[in-house]
Amino acid sequence: MDYSFLGKRIREERLRLNLTQERLAEDINISTAYLGQVERGERHITLDKLIPLSERLGVSVDFLLSDYIHPNDDTSYALIRQLLDGRTENEKTLAVNILKLLFLYTDQNN
Repeated sequence: MDYSFLGKRIREERLRLNLTQERLAEDINISTAYLGQVERGERHITLDKLIPLSERLGVSVDFLLSDYIHPNDDTSYALIRQLLDGRTENEKTLAVNILKLLFLYTDQNN
């Protein structure tokens, strides 16, 4: 497993919530240095830390690990819901329009 993907996803979600490494680390009772190493993929995060981390970020563990999960229809919809959760109506509309354009493009090129 390439932990750099997990670390990148954690960092993206932390920044989305406008959290510093210090604040997030404090909230889940780990050191800032450890969190930084996890975000860079230099250290492996344990399950007992990954669960509170995902809860604090407001996402599921499977969302953080989604680069390693091959989604079926049900998990694809759940992932889209998680991505849209907490977004403004304008952001949701933009995301839907981007998907429409993507599907239009792929349909035309198939």
